[in-house]
Amino acid sequence: MRETDFFNGVQVPVIGQGTWHLGEDAAKRKAEVSALCAGIDAGLIVIDTAEMYGDGASEELVGEAIRGRRDDVVLVSKVYPHNASQSGVVAACERSLRRLGTDRLDVYLLHWSGGVPLSETVDGFEHLRAAGKIRSWGLSNFDQDDLERAPDGCATNQVLYNLGSRGIEFDLLPWQQRAGMPLMAYSPLGQGPTLLEHPLLAEIGERHGVTGAQIALAWVIRQPGVIAIPKASSLEHVQQNVGAGAVVLDAEDCLSLDSAFPAPRSKQPLDIL
Repeated sequence: MRETDFFNGVQVPVIGQGTWHLGEDAAKRKAEVSALCAGIDAGLIVIDTAEMYGDGASEELVGEAIRGRRDDVVLVSKVYPHNASQSGVVAACERSLRRLGTDRLDVYLLHWSGGVPLSETVDGFEHLRAAGKIRSWGLSNFDQDDLERAPDGCATNQVLYNLGSRGIEFDLLPWQQRAGMPLMAYSPLGQGPTLLEHPLLAEIGERHGVTGAQIALAWVIRQPGVIAIPKASSLEHVQQNVGAGAVVLDAEDCLSLDSAFPAPRSKQPLDIL
């Protein structure tokens, strides 16, 4: 699978693992842990979580999956905006580390912009970095104007990006590519079945011998500097995500997808889930 720079020169595969809604159902816990472990085994080493997900339940699930193999993964978590004061972000990070069963995060993100001045949040991030609690920090759900005003040192920005949500292609994605700032694409397959039920995806998938979902994921990672983090709650989903990394869309595929899912022609409000 193709790799890209993530932070501090670290090379990672362009597909990782998202965990939104994982860990919330005890009956599914064993299967979800197994899926995360299978993803790591298959090379999907970037794991994204957040204190918001299940009020920490997702972090606890990830902690179980990475027990004994912390050095094999690139671990990303996110802090609530209301916990993002200088002292609050330090305390929130400590809670996340306990739930994850580790002494460090690779990247710590502000989940979205809130009432706390960003400079204060970054002061907290830098304190954590100096203490070895995080290796780098970044942002989530920030548009181009927000990033341009952000303090130096932002390692990544995580935003919604999929065939049905292409607004960032007008300005934000090109800006991050020029700045050498990797973009983490959450919900790369959309929310719910609507996007994946489009007949064109199945048609293109048939030509490539893959599923429509794999076409949708391959489309997201075709962009340089983009890391997709689809959720995978089953072994079947993990296998499909890994397979998507080998799909190469040709010019005809991309033209067809552009016709069905038009690129933006003007500035669009940032889509947020």
